Amino acid sequence: MKDKILNKVSPEQALAILKRLAEKDSDIAQQIEAEAEQLLKEVDLEDICEDVYSALDGIEVEELWDRSGSSRYGYSSTEDVALEMIEQELEPYNEEVRRYLELGMTKEAKLCCMGVLKGIYRHVKESESEFKDWATDIPEECFGDLLTQWTESARNEDDISDMNRFLDKECCDWAR
Repeated sequence: MKDKILNKVSPEQALAILKRLAEKDSDIAQQIEAEAEQLLKEVDLEDICEDVYSALDGIEVEELWDRSGSSRYGYSSTEDVALEMIEQELEPYNEEVRRYLELGMTKEAKLCCMGVLKGIYRHVKESESEFKDWATDIPEECFGDLLTQWTESARNEDDISDMNRFLDKECCDWAR
C-alpha cells in the first residue's frame, strides 16, 4: 500500500510532504536541502541546448497563421504573434537561469544560460522549420535579451570571460 501511495502523489503533494517533514525535523530539513542542492547542480549544457532547439523547432507555422490576422479583438501581426510564441517556449528556460541567479548558483546559471543560447543559435542555423521563416530576427533578439540579463547579474570576471569564449566558439556569428 505504501509503495502505491508514494508513486501516486502529485508533484505538489510531494513538495508539501517534504516541507512538512522539514518543519518537523531539522536533520531531515538539512538532508532535503543537501539533496536539492545536489540535484540543482546537475546542469547539462548540451541537454538544455537540445531541449531548447526541440522546443523552438516544434512551433507549428499553422498555429502562427491561426493566431495572427484579424479577429474580433483586433489585428495581430504575424511578427507579434511569432514573438509571443517564441517567448512562450523560451520562458521556462529563461526562468531557470533567473532561478539559479536568485539562488546564488552562478556556475549553474552560466551553464544553463549557455545551453539556452546555444539552443537558440542552433535553431536559427540548423532548423528547416517553416515557422523560422516567419520569425527571422526574433530568435537573435531573444538571445540578446537573455545574454544581457545574465551579463547584468554576472559579478565574476572569470564567468564573463568563460561566456565570451563560449560565444566565440559556439555562437560565433552572434558573439559580442
